[in-house]
Amino acid sequence: MTFPTFKWLPYGIVLAWLLMALGGYAVGHAAIEVQLDKLLALSDAGSWLGYDELGRPVWDRLLMGAQTSLLVAVSVVVFSALIGTTIGVYSAYVGGWTDKVVLKIIDVFLAFPGLLLAIALAAILGPGIENVVFALVTVGWVGYARLARAQTLSLRQREHILAAKAMAVPTHRILFRHLIPLMLAPLGVEATFGIAGAVISEAGLSFLGLGVQAPDASWGSMIREGTRYLLVAPHLVWAPGIALMLVVLGVNLLGDQWRDRLDVKARPRTV
Repeated sequence: MTFPTFKWLPYGIVLAWLLMALGGYAVGHAAIEVQLDKLLALSDAGSWLGYDELGRPVWDRLLMGAQTSLLVAVSVVVFSALIGTTIGVYSAYVGGWTDKVVLKIIDVFLAFPGLLLAIALAAILGPGIENVVFALVTVGWVGYARLARAQTLSLRQREHILAAKAMAVPTHRILFRHLIPLMLAPLGVEATFGIAGAVISEAGLSFLGLGVQAPDASWGSMIREGTRYLLVAPHLVWAPGIALMLVVLGVNLLGDQWRDRLDVKARPRTV
């Protein structure tokens, strides 16, 4: 349950994340410029978070990492939602052997730990942001398919759906105009948690060297590079670590708020 004092906290965190990602476009070449006279230097007027092992400003690279995490998260959620929702809705609406085959495929994907499967795919495809998105989408569509299938099974016997069938309305029109709009709310909540999961997964893959490659920045790769200098320059680890923690926390809190708002049983009764 979210306390009223912190009601706007997740919105502020997500807004700050978006502004940091936009700021990543402004830093440009400064985030990857090597300055040998500022190796592991502390904060100054040029970078209030100090410099890394190559003299690059940590703040600028933090902005670039925010841009990377936002790009990956949005791409993964959009493609996963489109693929999973389409498969889940069509499978449950058609039923029969189609639904059985899709359900077995979903069970096969659920049998493997999602992050481990993403690591295996990223290792096979090679490092790079496009391969990270592909690997995360490959394991991420399953949750949307399960949710869309369950929603479709509960909605396809509604009166307006049966009336549309009786009037010989085309199947694609029933799906996109009568079914999918009714499940956008729970899918939106699922998408918020999907964003948090994608941010964590991208950071984990980059930490393992399977994600974004140098000289581009990612919060996971920044943490990996900073662990070698943890005793002499701890700011290389705690800056991206705190940013990653706050973003995941803010997105999860936002999803919790939306879920509570959509929960009819949790609403106060009015006499």
